[in-house]
Amino acid sequence: MQFARINDLTVHYQVIGATGEKPVLVFINSLGTDFRIWRDVVVRLAGEFAIVLYDKRGHGLSDVGQVPYSIEDHATDLAALLDLLAVRQAIVCGISVGGLIAQSLYQRRPDLVRALVLSDTAHKIGTADMWDARIAAIEAQGIEAIADSVLERWFTPAFRRPENVALIGYRNMLVRQPVAGYVGTCAAIRDADYTEAAKKIAVPVLCVVGEEDGSTPPDLVLSTARLIPGARYEVIRDAGHIPCVEQPEILTALLRPFFELVMHGDRKDE
Repeated sequence: MQFARINDLTVHYQVIGATGEKPVLVFINSLGTDFRIWRDVVVRLAGEFAIVLYDKRGHGLSDVGQVPYSIEDHATDLAALLDLLAVRQAIVCGISVGGLIAQSLYQRRPDLVRALVLSDTAHKIGTADMWDARIAAIEAQGIEAIADSVLERWFTPAFRRPENVALIGYRNMLVRQPVAGYVGTCAAIRDADYTEAAKKIAVPVLCVVGEEDGSTPPDLVLSTARLIPGARYEVIRDAGHIPCVEQPEILTALLRPFFELVMHGDRKDE
């Protein structure tokens, strides 16, 4: 395991491959998860790319720090980690709140971002009333009180079948996140609005979404793609809010041609 001291926080991260020799992919996880959700995508790409994963503040093995947070706090942490690793011009892949963090990172530190993959995310997610209600429920009863409803949005009915032992594992991941970190990040999502910033993104962007996403439905993700000049948009069948878990092979098949385009351009136009 790898740890760094960043912005007065201990941050858990992992680097796979030499960042100075190959294009760098950076993966940012969703609310209530740690970076292990990317495993089945990472194993398909390792060797071709250098890969950076990390647990954002308040999640996984990273410190909670001072709450509540802003998305800018999360982006500042990631920028500091990439500076520590001497990474520039990375392809940044963020899912859910990770997509908000990716948008903020581009806005604050465009030198770090070569391209963006925005998975199951949007320019603005939910309403203040919705997030305040979730925060109140968790503060009163803990993450356990909302776990089943969250899993319904995360995963398709096929994945949630009783005999799927992985479902219990992901439920464990959710309920074992620090309450303060989860609530702090809920507040960050509540207060974030990148509607205007999205219109100014000038790097290649791929927006992807699970067809059955109950948190950021396809129409919402499409509305974000339409804000971003030149953004590509893809829907992943038989997936909910976390396609990297349910359909890693299909997601990776969408990522490869996008990465090829980012690194080498559209050779058909040459």
